[in-house]
Amino acid sequence: MAVSLRLDGVQFRYGRKPATLHGISLAQGAGILGLLGPNGAGKSTLMRVLATLTKPSAGTVHWNAVDIARDPTPLRRELGYLPQAFGVYPMLTAREFLAYLAAVKGLGPREAEARVEHGLAAVGLAQVADRRLADFSGGMRQRVGIAQALLNDPKLLIVDEPTVGLDPEERLRFRQLLAELGRDRLVILSTHIVSDVDSSADAIAVMRGGRLLAHCTPQVLIERARGQVWACAVADAELSGLRERHPVSHVERVDGGLRVHVIARAAPLASAVAIEPALEDAYLACLHLTEAG
Repeated sequence: MAVSLRLDGVQFRYGRKPATLHGISLAQGAGILGLLGPNGAGKSTLMRVLATLTKPSAGTVHWNAVDIARDPTPLRRELGYLPQAFGVYPMLTAREFLAYLAAVKGLGPREAEARVEHGLAAVGLAQVADRRLADFSGGMRQRVGIAQALLNDPKLLIVDEPTVGLDPEERLRFRQLLAELGRDRLVILSTHIVSDVDSSADAIAVMRGGRLLAHCTPQVLIERARGQVWACAVADAELSGLRERHPVSHVERVDGGLRVHVIARAAPLASAVAIEPALEDAYLACLHLTEAG
């Protein structure tokens, strides 16, 4: 079954406080959507709206043509959600914990058992399913979090900052898992770490200050950044001053000093050379050189 998510003018404001979402509009089908933005960009608020935990103050969200504010049930049946702060019961085993959550979700005994085993296998924890969660690493606990989000075989999987605190090997394994899960469902990965979505995202959405700056493929975002990314050779003492004037996306030590990538509309130094942007460069160019609507 095809999946379709559409947001039209979504806003959120808590009481009289400043709005945290300003007219977010986008449409997305199956695949992986990388939701990028710095801390405070509004990503987690948007995730809570999409997970039906928070109602928008204005605008609409449609899941397969159903307005989730009017009727959240169809989405909730097909939703898997891994929030940024995911807690476990450390004295339970992974299998016991997932069985408990399956019961909370209302799955019958036979279906629950089958879904628990499927989830454990999907995240590569079948061989350690009877170990206590207290003995699991951070990456293993995050995989348990994905397993619980898969218990109802969701068509929309939302994961919020899932790799924070993971070591590089665990982060790579987690990204590979999400890439596999995005084949036949919509996976929304909210993160401020560009490498989390660099090789797997079908589309990128960039947020800043509660506004959507871009929603496009990674290739289009990179194309927009051409002519705005510069390679410069600088001395160590010059780096701090350069960073005060421009975003710097990459620093590499070379003979005689540093080679840096600088984001700017025009050459930041007389010796600067325009280079082909990477996705990290394109993200920073979008973040710092795009006027918010």
